[in-house]
Amino acid sequence: MRSRRLLQFVLCIVLASQAQAAARKPHVSLKKQIDTILAQPDLPRGFWGIEITSLQTGKVLYAQNADKLFTPASNTKLFTTAAALALIGPDYKFRTTVETNGSLDKYGRLSGDVILVGRGDPTLSGRAMPYNIRTQRDANPVKVLEKLADELAQKGVKYIDGDVVADDSYFAFERYGEGWSQDDLVWAEGAPVSALTINDNVVFVNILPGAHPGDKAFVSLMPFADYYTVDNRLMTTPSGSGRKIYINREPGSTQLTLWGTMPIDDAGASEGLAIEDPAEFAARLFRHLLEVRGVAIYGKQRTRHTELASLSTFTTTVLAPSRGGDEHSLTSPAGPLVLAEYQSAPLSQDVQVINKVSQNLHAEILLRLLGREKGTGGTVQAGLEVLRGFLNNAGLSGDDYSFYDGSGLSRENLVTPHAIVQLLRYAAEQNWGTGFRESLPTAGVDGSLAERCKDLDPEARVYAKTGSLGGVKTLSGYAVTAKGEKIAFAILSNNFSLPGKRVNDVIDSIVESAVNAPRK
Repeated sequence: MRSRRLLQFVLCIVLASQAQAAARKPHVSLKKQIDTILAQPDLPRGFWGIEITSLQTGKVLYAQNADKLFTPASNTKLFTTAAALALIGPDYKFRTTVETNGSLDKYGRLSGDVILVGRGDPTLSGRAMPYNIRTQRDANPVKVLEKLADELAQKGVKYIDGDVVADDSYFAFERYGEGWSQDDLVWAEGAPVSALTINDNVVFVNILPGAHPGDKAFVSLMPFADYYTVDNRLMTTPSGSGRKIYINREPGSTQLTLWGTMPIDDAGASEGLAIEDPAEFAARLFRHLLEVRGVAIYGKQRTRHTELASLSTFTTTVLAPSRGGDEHSLTSPAGPLVLAEYQSAPLSQDVQVINKVSQNLHAEILLRLLGREKGTGGTVQAGLEVLRGFLNNAGLSGDDYSFYDGSGLSRENLVTPHAIVQLLRYAAEQNWGTGFRESLPTAGVDGSLAERCKDLDPEARVYAKTGSLGGVKTLSGYAVTAKGEKIAFAILSNNFSLPGKRVNDVIDSIVESAVNAPRK
């Protein structure tokens, strides 16, 4: 009997040891897989920061340099959009109005200025909302402005004695972020930020070959061709000769110079170019839309900005309104006469756009909105102060991040992989957490991950935000493994001179190892 009991006791110990070893084996295996991936000869020259954590247990499944600071690129948007959902709310709607400080008589004469007032709506464009698999744009990118102009005409406005004013003073005139590259400012990715944003503050340049070799290529601009002066030196060449297109616009200029070649059998090209002053663009465009509707305008078009220097004193800043999206401090106490109004789709729909396609401008608008609605004013600094307060409440250490913008375009942003995972874990426990996760690209399905992570197990799912700058590739988000385990992960690579696809493939391999690995 004693021998049998001793044998049973030894057998229990052996089985328990084997069970513990089996429980540890997947994590050891995952570490070995990832270490093997990162040991490839071309990878050690750059820097990797990784943390992969189980959402159920909180256990770290893999970590490398998780407490080191990295440039996050567009992973910054995770912080901005999470704060906006938590503090502003998914149901928030932007309001854009056409107002006057004068009066409208029975003859249709408006004795005063017509003021187009922006309050940060990033969706005044032809973009289809809600987002569905990919970005889709309506053929008419200025349909909202046309609707507002129609409302004025329907109210009987025939003459405007004053000016057409585009007012973006809801945010400070602070178009660019600290640490943005000058090269970015000409293109759609670096479009200037404004509380009055039309068509993502971008003009599309469309190029088609001419009728014969030797002819100039055909260049058209939309939505408002008169905004830029075009110097077209693009030549049409014989078929098969290859396309070489160069576009130049100096910062501060509205002169476009195009040169190069386009073969006669080319299907055409399109490029988004940033608008220099969004409010000026809106004023000129809105005046044009009113005039084509038969409204006579005797004044000029002009802008109304809030200069950042005017908000530099403590007293002025703290008096900025903190709620509502409809205050207008530059009107009389009785308030302006509202002639037309447009209300946006809920904020949650734009958060999807921001994260699915990594829309920089919209993320920057959210940062300023945080400052305007929950802080001391519509400035970058006020927005960052609100963001810091949110992250402190979420349990993040201030030493684990340093942000200078809301989109990740700044080269000065820094964050640790651990801080990203901590944010993701916090968000997963909030009532807005499901919407936040669903706003992220889904691997193999949509957004910037539509063509990524192609070797996932069919039972696995990955929802993650991409990031990309020169020498920087990042991916952070959530995953459900093939066995149903939920994880949060952050993978940041910095200082690589390798082709971007090569680094993305390595990141995808790490994710696939984490979600395809067996779990018990």
